[in-house]
Amino acid sequence: MRTRDVMTKQVVVVWPQTAARDAAALLAEHGFTTLPVVDELGMFVGVVGEAELLRDRLPVDPRSLVHGVPEHPRPVPAPTVGEVMAKPVVLATPGMDIAELADLMLEHDVRSVPVVDEARLAGIITRRDMLRAISRDDATIEAEIRHRLGVFARASRWTVSVANGSVSIVDEMDDPADRHIAEVLARAVAGVVEVRFPEASRAADHG
Repeated sequence: MRTRDVMTKQVVVVWPQTAARDAAALLAEHGFTTLPVVDELGMFVGVVGEAELLRDRLPVDPRSLVHGVPEHPRPVPAPTVGEVMAKPVVLATPGMDIAELADLMLEHDVRSVPVVDEARLAGIITRRDMLRAISRDDATIEAEIRHRLGVFARASRWTVSVANGSVSIVDEMDDPADRHIAEVLARAVAGVVEVRFPEASRAADHG
């Protein structure tokens, strides 16, 4: 499965000139942790998240100033996204293997990753997107696999069953080359954890 199969393509973005307080409002409104930053041509230039927007932005409680001004006053926060944005720790491409990306996200403890195609923002992928992919019900997975196999070859040729994301495919023609293609098509479906060809396995055992 590739990043393009799971990512969100309609992305809420901000620009370098966006006011930092407006970006903070977007995070709060949508429940995001990070927003991609793009220029006027849609080219990806960075990210802005909770940490960048919170830094030095909350005022000191005035009751703490009763005994005088603090020795080290807080700096004035930067007003725009472009002055506080950062480069992402992890970046993805549409063709990146989602298993590899999941490992990187866990390793670096990031919850969302921008997806960039030739410097242009193509989407964003989050842990929630990945959870949706692995939690799809078996009937939905089976229907999508049947559709893909039917596009490749006659639909009635294939017998497909799915249990807990484990896919079993029987090929009426028992063609090894076509089984390989069928496996590739099935593994590209979100929610699939393994693909088996039981008839082929039994034939090999008796060969």
